[in-house]
Amino acid sequence: MTDELTPETPDEHEQPIKQRKNGLYPAVSDELADNMKSGWADTELRDLRPIEQAPNAARRRAALSARFPGERLVIPAGNLKTRSNDTEYDFRASTEYVYLTGDQTDDSVLVLEPRGDTHEATIYRLPRSDRDNGEFWLNGMGELWVGRRHSLTEAEALLGVPCQDVRELAEALKEAAGPVRVVRGHDAGIEAALTDKVTAERDEELRVHLSEARVVKDEFEIGELQKAVDSTVRGFEDVVKVLDKAEATSERYIEGTFFLRARVEGNDVGYGSICAAGPHATTLHWVRNNGPVRSGDLLLLDAGVETTSLYTADVTRTLPISGRYTDLQRTVYDAVYEAQEAGIAAVKPGAAFRDFHDAAQRVLAEKLVEWGLLEGPVERVLELGLQRRWTLHGTGHMLGLDVHDCAAARTESYVNGTLAPGVVLTVEPGLYFQADDLTVPEEYRGIGVRIEDDILVTEDGNRNLSAGLPRRSDEVEAWMAGLLGK
Repeated sequence: MTDELTPETPDEHEQPIKQRKNGLYPAVSDELADNMKSGWADTELRDLRPIEQAPNAARRRAALSARFPGERLVIPAGNLKTRSNDTEYDFRASTEYVYLTGDQTDDSVLVLEPRGDTHEATIYRLPRSDRDNGEFWLNGMGELWVGRRHSLTEAEALLGVPCQDVRELAEALKEAAGPVRVVRGHDAGIEAALTDKVTAERDEELRVHLSEARVVKDEFEIGELQKAVDSTVRGFEDVVKVLDKAEATSERYIEGTFFLRARVEGNDVGYGSICAAGPHATTLHWVRNNGPVRSGDLLLLDAGVETTSLYTADVTRTLPISGRYTDLQRTVYDAVYEAQEAGIAAVKPGAAFRDFHDAAQRVLAEKLVEWGLLEGPVERVLELGLQRRWTLHGTGHMLGLDVHDCAAARTESYVNGTLAPGVVLTVEPGLYFQADDLTVPEEYRGIGVRIEDDILVTEDGNRNLSAGLPRRSDEVEAWMAGLLGK
C-alpha cells in the first residue's frame, strides 16, 4: 500500500491540502501543480438509468413523509471509520439510509425538507474530487487514490433524487428552523450541527419507525434475499468439497472458502461466519475460526452471503466432517431437526411471532426429558425455562438489510407482534452440550447442533427460501456424498 501523499482534510474545497508528515515528497512545485490540472479527458457518464431499487426507495420515502408531516428528517449514511493509523474499515452505509435511497456512498446524507403536506428529498454527497486544487491526486481520498466518485449529476440520474454537495450541509442545518429529527449514531458532524434542534426521544421515534417499516418486505427485497440465500447454498457446497483441506489446516480454510463465494457473487458476508468444528460448535458466535477440523466431529457452519444491495442470508447447517453422523450425533441432530420442523410449521400469517419459538422449544424440552437430562413433566420444564441450559437462545429473528433486522422495533410490533405476508425470519433451534458440563453424560459433552433456515411468510403459510440445502440427517449425508463423488 503506497503512502506518498496526504491524508484527507475536513474541507478540501476551502482548506489547503496538507502534506503527510513522513511523505517522501515534501512539496509540490507550481509547474507540477499546473501540469496535473490539464490534459484529462471528459469522463462524465451520460444516459444513466435509475438503479433497480429507485422506485421502491421512492415509495418508502413517501411513506416516511406521510408519517412525519411538517418535520425536517435527516438520515445519514455514515462516515469511514479508522481501523488503524491512516487505514479505514470497509464502509457499510447505515441501514436506514440504504433503505430510503438504495445508495451506499460514505459521507452522504438524505434530507427530507417539509413542503406543505409532503417533503422534498435531497441527497447530499461528495462531488467528484477537484482537479483544480489537486485534491484528486494529492488527497488520500482523492480519485487517483480510492477511485472515481459519481458526479452529483450522475448520482441524480441513478438515484432519482436531486443531489447537492454535502460539504455545505452542516452549516445549512445550523441555520435551519422548524422541527427536525435525525437518525443518530452514524455522522457526528451532522449531529453536532443539529445539537440544539433535536431531542433523543424524537430521534428515537424516527429510528423505531424506520425499523418497523422494514418488517414486511416488498418484492424487490424478497428477490434480493432469495439471491443471497441461493449464493449461500453454493457457498455451503463449496465448503463440503474442501473439508479434507480444512482438516489439514483449520476452521480458517472453511471461513476463507465461504468468503470467496460471498465476494465473487455478492458484496460480502452479512456477518462474521461461524465455522465451528468439534466443541467450538457449542459456542453460539464462534467467529475466531482458528481451531482444528477433525474427522468424526461435527462442523456447525452459520454463514450468509450479503448481496450487492446489502440484503443478507443467514443459514446454518451442522455437518458430519467424515460425511456420516455417529449414532449419538444423529440422535441430537434429529431432535433439533424435529424441533425446527415444528417451528417452521408454526410460521403463517396471523400467527403470533412467538409461536414458532414456543413450538420448537417444546420439542427440545420433550427430548431432554426423554433422554433423562431433565426431570419432567415437560410443562414444568418450559414454565421454569430449564431447557435453556442446553438450548440457550431464541429460535429466530427478523432478516433483511441487517442479519438481525428491525431490531429497534417496539416489542409489541416484533416479538409480541403477529406475522403477516412478506415477513422474513429465521427458524434456528439448537442444542449445545458444553465440553465442561458435568450434568450430562460424557459422550454428550462437546456436541453442538443448530439448523437454521430463512422463512418467508406467504398468504397461505410460508416458503423456505433456503430449501436448496438438505436438512434431514440422511439427506445431508447423501448430499455430502454426492458432492464428494462417493
